[in-house]
Amino acid sequence: MKQLVICEKHIAARRIAYILSGGKARQGRMYGVPYYTFDDVTVVGLRGHIKKLDFPAEYARWNSSQPQQLIYVEPVKKVGEKHIANALKALARECSHVIIATDYDREGELIGAEILDLLPPDVTVKRARFSAITAPEITQAFKQVEEVNHNLARSAEARQYIDLIWGASLTRFISLASHQLGKSFLSVGRVQSPTLALIVNREKEIQEFTPTPFWKLSIVFEKDGITFAGEYPEKIQDEEKAKELYEKVKEADAGTVTTYEKHLRQSMPPPPFDTTTFLKEAAARGFSATQAMKIAEELYMNGLISYPRTDNTVYPALPFKNILKKLESVYPEEVALVFSMLRGKPVSGKKVSKDHPPIHPVGAAKLTGAHAKIYDLIARRFMATLSKNAVLEEKKAEVRVAGEPFMVKGLIIKEENWRRVYPTRLSEKTVPDLEQGEQLPIVQRKKVKDTTKPPKRYTQGSLIVEMEKLGLGTKSTRHEIIGKLLSRHYIRGKQLIPTPTAFAVIEALEEGAPIITKPDMTAHLEDEMDRIAEGTKTFEEVLEESRQILSRAFEILEKNKHKIGRRIQEAIARQNHFGTCPECGKEMVLRKSARGKRFIGCSNYPKCTNSYPLPQKNSVFFEGEQCPKCGAPMVVTFYKGRKQKRCANMNCS
Repeated sequence: MKQLVICEKHIAARRIAYILSGGKARQGRMYGVPYYTFDDVTVVGLRGHIKKLDFPAEYARWNSSQPQQLIYVEPVKKVGEKHIANALKALARECSHVIIATDYDREGELIGAEILDLLPPDVTVKRARFSAITAPEITQAFKQVEEVNHNLARSAEARQYIDLIWGASLTRFISLASHQLGKSFLSVGRVQSPTLALIVNREKEIQEFTPTPFWKLSIVFEKDGITFAGEYPEKIQDEEKAKELYEKVKEADAGTVTTYEKHLRQSMPPPPFDTTTFLKEAAARGFSATQAMKIAEELYMNGLISYPRTDNTVYPALPFKNILKKLESVYPEEVALVFSMLRGKPVSGKKVSKDHPPIHPVGAAKLTGAHAKIYDLIARRFMATLSKNAVLEEKKAEVRVAGEPFMVKGLIIKEENWRRVYPTRLSEKTVPDLEQGEQLPIVQRKKVKDTTKPPKRYTQGSLIVEMEKLGLGTKSTRHEIIGKLLSRHYIRGKQLIPTPTAFAVIEALEEGAPIITKPDMTAHLEDEMDRIAEGTKTFEEVLEESRQILSRAFEILEKNKHKIGRRIQEAIARQNHFGTCPECGKEMVLRKSARGKRFIGCSNYPKCTNSYPLPQKNSVFFEGEQCPKCGAPMVVTFYKGRKQKRCANMNCS
């Protein structure tokens, strides 16, 4: 009985073949595609989806049909990786059994299911499901093969169809209305647009925010050589009241302790990583969501961590001690610590799913660079979840000064425990032991004016958390959505700032068809796709419903087409403005050469030929500042989220 094992990628195929063969597999090639053989088994890897979904060729030209026509055009699926398809067909001819061993999630199920028609009709097809590419998991998965879950695959296929139809029709509408064609087209999507609306509307809140002044009073006390502050318990909105209170306490030499409490508090470790919390923590360490997920996928393929796409924060029965033993080669001191402070039961979060466990290490290796940092984050989080609670000592006191209350709070770590392997920020405040009724000498009094602050801009991490709350996208797609917004120059910076084009597109859609920018519709369709996976809704029902929603949106969009186009054109003109020409005084604008190279040129060309080169990668912006030395525009770029500013004139010293 000859078997063909089909994996999602070549790297997974190589590792799975190595595990199943005990290291004896030999490599071959078919149509340039590597595969591995041992005994009567052949293992081959795909390159993700080898079939591409698109509209028929006659709809490829944007001007040849109206965008709304695409809503009811039936997309077609064609083989995109023909050499892989040919290799599959050739390898399958000699096999009677096929095992699909793609990633176990919706997308992986679809990747496996959509190649079934390339196999001989009489071949037996089974599914191997695993959460880590380790010897125990792979061996067990291939002993207990199951059926392909066609409902799960159809759920992923529904997302493919819906996102193509929504994305293509709306993108064409916006781009045609604003005359932004070719490489300058404007991307719009079912999940992308509500996500961008979150960022734009947050920026509006910041711009429209009016700071309100308030005053804070604090007094510094002293005991046993230790100084510590007491805060007036409320922000004072009235300046006169603040002055009055300050004058009242200014002359006092001491305060009286009226209440005092001291107790120990248990501080539990953070729960295990699901995809959202992992990406949030990676973002806090300077990684973009796309970069963090890419590295995590590579660690998974190399058998170092479990599958990184999961909604689960509750461990199943795992060989925890065996995993710790593996980690000893990289973390000898930390593992010894964890064994000395093992908790009875690992920490759990609130989200449970049965597809994959939380993200955790399954192997160990000494890594370098970004891979080492991401692996370290995952390994330390895992060790923390197995460790005893930290113990914190909290102190609270009310100290009266001239009859006015001031609150004293102290916090110190008595037992670090899990914090020794997974450090997190905690501001300790030392306060001596106090007694009710005792007098505390005053060493300083403060009256500080402050103002209320606008809401914070989203970071990639906080945006992914908000997307999950609102049902925007999935654990597998949220980082891709953010990456697309960055690549289309809709947003920039580590603190995500929308560009003028982003404002124009969202404002135009909110006026023209607000349903496209609200999370409700997207979340509803996500729920409907879940029902396909559960078997309670059909692919056809959900696809038809999405088409009807989009049709209603287009009825409104068409009525506002010219206004939408004009608004976006004006915003793009503002975004492409780079100040005034220091040679003739006309406007400097962003241009592209015949070869597609971008540069800044004078709008008075050919009378004025003044121009400046630009970097060809990353986003480029003008914030209104011109070089004080030569008058050229100061160009702002963002590299890995960091803002950099320089004179556009390369000859300016």
